[in-house]
Amino acid sequence: MYFQVPYLMDVPIIPAVLLLNGDAFNGGACHDTYSFSIETVLPDILRAVRLHLGMDVAFVSEFANEQRVFRYVDCASDKPLIQPGDCGSLEDSYCQRVVDGRLPELIQDASRLPAALELPVTTALPVGAHISVPIRLSDGRLYGTFCCFSTQPDPSLAERELAIVRVFAEFAGKQIERQIDSTDLYNTMKARVDRVLASDNFTIVYQPIYHIDQERIVGFEALTRFADSPVRPPDVWFSEAANVGLSEKLEMAAIQKALKSLDVLPSDVYISLNVAPANILNGAIARTLEGASLERIVIEVTEHVFIKDYSQFGAALDPLRQRGLRIAIDDAGAGYASFRHILKLNPDLIKLDMSLTRDVDSDRSRRALAAALIRFAEETDCSIIAEGVETDLELQTLRQLKVNKAQGFLIGRPLPLPASAALFQ
Repeated sequence: MYFQVPYLMDVPIIPAVLLLNGDAFNGGACHDTYSFSIETVLPDILRAVRLHLGMDVAFVSEFANEQRVFRYVDCASDKPLIQPGDCGSLEDSYCQRVVDGRLPELIQDASRLPAALELPVTTALPVGAHISVPIRLSDGRLYGTFCCFSTQPDPSLAERELAIVRVFAEFAGKQIERQIDSTDLYNTMKARVDRVLASDNFTIVYQPIYHIDQERIVGFEALTRFADSPVRPPDVWFSEAANVGLSEKLEMAAIQKALKSLDVLPSDVYISLNVAPANILNGAIARTLEGASLERIVIEVTEHVFIKDYSQFGAALDPLRQRGLRIAIDDAGAGYASFRHILKLNPDLIKLDMSLTRDVDSDRSRRALAAALIRFAEETDCSIIAEGVETDLELQTLRQLKVNKAQGFLIGRPLPLPASAALFQ
């Protein structure tokens, strides 16, 4: 689907894959439809404007370190006069002199303008007709200019053509500012994750998993805690790492720490690890678990992750499962995805989300849904772990429903490894 900009000041504009209101690409109705990329859209905009105005070149320049840098360029195929990345003295450019008022924004014939003839490029290139509009960011900062020029004069250029360039210069400025903000955010996030990795500024705590009938701890879920600032939940740290391409490094570093518990905890106690699907598919978890006692390890797949290809995902896990690794579906009952995971992955364990176990003793709807999942687990030879158990009545009800394992503050809070190991002394 394409959006067409039909008319501007009674002047038809050729179709362009854009909306004049750039908000449509960032948070508007089209955000999920388009994969907006300034690297492709701005050249398209420049071409649309250049062709409409009948110019040889259109470009967006940035002013940086006393240089005028051509960031985005569109040229007529027979006149590749400049390339993206080319630069030159800002003072010796039309761009600077338009911005400071020494040259007008619209020039029909540069050869007739003494101020333009002061610049060698006017006769060397030559420059005939020229339109240039400053690009300013929302805080008033000058980024550069949106320009069009041709090697021949054009006496037909008028205020309406200048108005067109102004509109597109404003649009370009919005997109450039969003790119700047996005780059700044990316760099900030990456620096935070890099700092955590370099300083090893995170720890692993272990929340016990209790076997109700056997009345003993049979496993621990390994949870990461970050001491670095800003203070945020662990899932935010891991999400941020994924956004900057550091998911594997951070997650595997945390798992390597968690694996140290296998040498400290009793041999009949397992640990449960949260692993992103991407780090299963790329082989990272297989490499990290090389040589580990897989019969003592459970990998949790959360309801909140999307798995595109279950057969590929299952194939990546099969060699590990054949060596004793078990799979748990986390957050079961929290949403539709968890049921797909259960049906497609044939898990060894199903973890009831705390939204089901909370008040299960007094809420018939929660109890009915929990009972249905428990019966499903019995039919498919799965074990059930109830998460978020906080009261004796909840635990008693779960026991009546034949849940065999439980996890939550009633059982025990997450503890450092020494304190967790002390529970067996």
